[in-house]
Amino acid sequence: MAGDDRPPEAAPDEAVSFETPDLYGAYPRLSQAQIAFLAEHAERFRVEPGQVLVREGEGCAEFLVILSGSIEVVEAHGTPDERVLRVHGPGRFLGELGLLQGQVAFYTARVREPGEVLSLPIDRLRVLVGRDPILGDLILRAYLGRRALLVGAGAGFRILGSRYSPDTRRLREFAARNRLPHRWIDLEADQEAEALLRRFSIPPEETPIVIWRDQRVLRNPSNAELARLIGLSPPFTEEERRSDLIIVGSGPAGLAAAVYSASEGLTTDLMDAIATGGQASTSSLIENYFGFPTGISGSDLAARGELQARKFEARVWVPAEATSLKPEEGAYRITFAERGDVVAHTVVLATGAWYRRLEVPGIERVERTSVYYAATVYEAQQCSADPVAVVGGGNSAGQAVLFLAQRVPRVHLLIRGPDLGAKMSRYLVDQIERHPRVNVLLNSEVRGVVEGDDVLRAIVVENNRTGERRNLVVRAMFVFIGTRPRTAWLGDVAALDDRGFVLTGASAQARASGTVWEGQGRTCLGLETSLPGVFAAGDVRSGSVKRVASAAGEGAMAVHQVHEHLGHTTVDVARHPDDPEAPSGRFTEPGGGRNTSPAN
Repeated sequence: MAGDDRPPEAAPDEAVSFETPDLYGAYPRLSQAQIAFLAEHAERFRVEPGQVLVREGEGCAEFLVILSGSIEVVEAHGTPDERVLRVHGPGRFLGELGLLQGQVAFYTARVREPGEVLSLPIDRLRVLVGRDPILGDLILRAYLGRRALLVGAGAGFRILGSRYSPDTRRLREFAARNRLPHRWIDLEADQEAEALLRRFSIPPEETPIVIWRDQRVLRNPSNAELARLIGLSPPFTEEERRSDLIIVGSGPAGLAAAVYSASEGLTTDLMDAIATGGQASTSSLIENYFGFPTGISGSDLAARGELQARKFEARVWVPAEATSLKPEEGAYRITFAERGDVVAHTVVLATGAWYRRLEVPGIERVERTSVYYAATVYEAQQCSADPVAVVGGGNSAGQAVLFLAQRVPRVHLLIRGPDLGAKMSRYLVDQIERHPRVNVLLNSEVRGVVEGDDVLRAIVVENNRTGERRNLVVRAMFVFIGTRPRTAWLGDVAALDDRGFVLTGASAQARASGTVWEGQGRTCLGLETSLPGVFAAGDVRSGSVKRVASAAGEGAMAVHQVHEHLGHTTVDVARHPDDPEAPSGRFTEPGGGRNTSPAN
């Protein structure tokens, strides 16, 4: 792509007639000043009709701006199923969220009319938007919107499987949690299913399968295999198996820790078994999070946090399920399923918690088809025409009720106690009480299920004051009845409280085994576990406040205490080039680190 020194052509004030309108803010037009700013650091080249600039299924590391001509975004390029999704004219730019996250493209960008394009390496773009926050915010909002539109359009790969298959549900949930554009083909209901099975000579009993670009077929892949297919997370290199800080879990606490750690110069690995965002990412709208007066969805908050961590060069790995933690010569070795071992000076445990399973007779027969522990677009699509029940009295249950009430004809909220506001924020209570599609049942508990063909038909509800029972007709049940920590993988290496949450501070030091704290020259820090240099933040920590804002705050505090710990260690560390006396705790060679002083 040869460049030249000619100035960019001015972006038009109005869209060309064939251009896809910008109805949702996903296709903004750059100003002439913004294009001129980018052009100072970009190459300019001619494009001709039919030329492919971005190819579906392949990686792309260039930010492309249209100066003249037009470019169409196409799905299933070169196949009988090809369709044009969008058309962009001068002043617009290409790309979507995957460009910033290092994923392969879920579309093909093909030149429609001849013209000129600016090309800017994505790494250089990250530097430039740091200088121009307005430009950076415009691109981020556009990319978030484009990813949502791709997901809604059913672009990307296809999952073909039975609605009764646990592996089909696993793959669909993994794709949904990671906001991966895809389409589910129901083995029992979609006419397309049989034709595809014949085309690829696959018997129904070997489903689910993942189909990518009509060329690659994965038979019941693991989550890791699917992630590799779309470039979500490449394998570790040997260099990447050592770092300053490993953060296990990427909910608000883990994401905040990654942002602060990486921005302060520590080599940082952020790991999660399923997807970034944790439990918070399943919230349809968080209205009481500081700084977002109109609210923000959990998935958008997670995406923004991940991109912010990546901006500071944190390494994000999904899926990466931790299976063990072991001390090793002043550091810690963590083993991850399908990835092997990594070693770090320090660790932040931010694995969060998951909702407890509802223990009632018969639930195991319908749990894989009709019982959910999150309420996102994915779950709502499964029951959009039927009444549903939400079980629980906290904020997560309240957010789920309001989200589902926009999409299903009736939502029954079952509260075990006599007061809706006992554990739920007032702003949610007020909205629920006013909503015409919501029916609140106080003093109510689920005692059983009525099923048919492994699908939920009704639930048995008991009034715990009167003992009266009745069948409530619902087709799905959403359960938010308290949490249990994700700490089983730790075994007995770190001290836990009676409910399995990680102890920190004085309580942890009191429960520490043997002489682990002798010779440390200090007491256990506030967020430190019974292991020196291992910290806990967010919902997994014993005594934590189960709120998004407090989890994020603890993630930041944990990094501050990581620095305190590193200041007391005698590990072979790098030195910041501007301050040769200041230890950074990095595994890199001396002189290779950035400023690691904690931010104010």
